Amino acid sequence: METTNLTTLAKVAFSNESAAVELMTRLRWPNGVACPRCGGADPYKITPKAQPGRPARRGLFKCSACKKQFSVTTGSVFEASHVPLSKWLMAIHLMSASKKGMSAHQLHRMLGTTYRAAWFMMHRLRLAMDSNMGVFARLTGVVEVDETYIGAKNKRGTKRGRPGLGSHKTPVLALVQRGGRVRAFPMERVTSANLNAAIKTHMDPNATMMTDDFAAYKSTDHADHQTVNHSSGEYVRGSAHTNTAEGFFSLLKRGINGSFHHVSKGHLHRYVTEFEFRYSNRLALGVNDSQRTEKIILGAEGKRLTYKKRSSHRAA
Repeated sequence: METTNLTTLAKVAFSNESAAVELMTRLRWPNGVACPRCGGADPYKITPKAQPGRPARRGLFKCSACKKQFSVTTGSVFEASHVPLSKWLMAIHLMSASKKGMSAHQLHRMLGTTYRAAWFMMHRLRLAMDSNMGVFARLTGVVEVDETYIGAKNKRGTKRGRPGLGSHKTPVLALVQRGGRVRAFPMERVTSANLNAAIKTHMDPNATMMTDDFAAYKSTDHADHQTVNHSSGEYVRGSAHTNTAEGFFSLLKRGINGSFHHVSKGHLHRYVTEFEFRYSNRLALGVNDSQRTEKIILGAEGKRLTYKKRSSHRAA
């Protein structure tokens, strides 16, 4: 394979299918093409002939060990997709660069695909962003823990505070390391047991935990725990505050309310993953738009998301 500079190649990959296939191949296999099925490191490239009404597949290989054919999309979220890789790359770039997210309606207009194809592409890419699929270090230093509630507003008004039992809102918990990453996910109920489990899983035991004065946080058994008393109007006391977590939630809510408008409970975790990924791979941490694009492509390997049936509660 020619040693074309990846940056130069990326400039034409959004509109040139051959360049898109070459770019994806180089990113997925930087040390040489390997079979995704058996790991064989000695595949050879084949050039299939185009058939009437069916174009030839680009970037096709055959493994010398297991004798199976494969391409750069095999064994990834891109597998079995009829959308050209150049459009996949454009979708990845747009999702990684859109701070407040982008709706499937906007994406399908920009790519020239159907709405359903764009919606499904975005959910596949959210799966590729999912850090739960890998092994990540626990959050360290000062970690703020807070929750917000996503869903329809209370018919009786917009009273602030935590919704009571019977609410249609879904709680989303976030653990934000100051100057670092975030771990965020929906939670069925915010209880001391659920909070303890999340804290022990995602936070280093020696980290300093910052929360508000919600009773469920007071019942956690984390050693270094500082609180601010929101109920009495205290929001900052020295270095104790949860403003960083609230800043993450403001991005999440602006995206859901402004870009997606409605997100069903069944898909909420994927939307939260998207915002978590961009926040944990932001410019302040030395990750630019191009590097986020590469991370999504690398995260796409070994993951599949199939479209089983049309849901009546699809998000925008």
